Amino acid sequence: MTPILALEFLVLAALWGSSFLFMRLGAAEFGPVATAGLRVGLAALFLLPVFAWPGVWASFRARWRAILFVGLFNSGIPFLLFAFAVLHIPTGLTAILNATVPLTGAVVAWLWLHERPGPSRVLGLAIGFVGVALLVIGKSGWSGLSAGGALGIVAMLACLLATLCYGLSASFTKRHLTGVHPLATATGSQIGAAMGLALPMWWWWPAAPASAGAWWAVAAVALLCTSVAYILFFRIIAKAGPSKALTVTFLVPVFALAYGSWFLGESITGWMVACGIVIVSGTALSTGLLRVGWLERRAA
Repeated sequence: MTPILALEFLVLAALWGSSFLFMRLGAAEFGPVATAGLRVGLAALFLLPVFAWPGVWASFRARWRAILFVGLFNSGIPFLLFAFAVLHIPTGLTAILNATVPLTGAVVAWLWLHERPGPSRVLGLAIGFVGVALLVIGKSGWSGLSAGGALGIVAMLACLLATLCYGLSASFTKRHLTGVHPLATATGSQIGAAMGLALPMWWWWPAAPASAGAWWAVAAVALLCTSVAYILFFRIIAKAGPSKALTVTFLVPVFALAYGSWFLGESITGWMVACGIVIVSGTALSTGLLRVGWLERRAA
């Protein structure tokens, strides 16, 4: 990995890690629905100029229905669920649960696309989901819950449902959007998500005017953590391939935990860190980034 690529990688992890902080600051005044709606709406406006890039508009026009539809599962619904979750559990805990995206993606691909994982990946899935279970039920994981155990459980389940949406959108994209320009998918999906959340956002728009800080937080999560981050992500995929780009998932919780501790005063428990390591280890195995040699040889 070149120094410039490594820098882009770190910037992307820092941006996605900060998204949980900005969502928390925005949702505290806008509420989850308006925060998610503004996030995708502003991101769509920011990304619109990429349609002028050669081939992007033509690629979008050829598959526009599927692209708009996938936006609901790739952005609209997950952003709404995470905006709800960060109001009730620490942002670092939310980011750790978000790190299970490759796990749920592998399970969905296995069930939907019949992409049967090898022995190492199956072991990784098992380890990852054990880590999630320990994180959810472990006593140390409850220390940062802000609204009681029941609502905290609902918030954690919302995070896991969001990762399921990401997994579904990944398999849908592979089946129906293969060959589409990635910037057409990125921009069109934000437009589709904005269209899907427009009416709910209008209905649940806050009665009290939001502060300038909340507006800045929503603008940051839309422009930096969504639009700019998408562009960086696809640049890394083009330069290093999807497997290496996927490893950014491992660093996102590190930044999110740091931001939550520095700016929100959230506590980082040993249980959260330990479960996070288990989840990341399982993710590395489930995505094929790590392999257990003797298991692979035995299966062969």
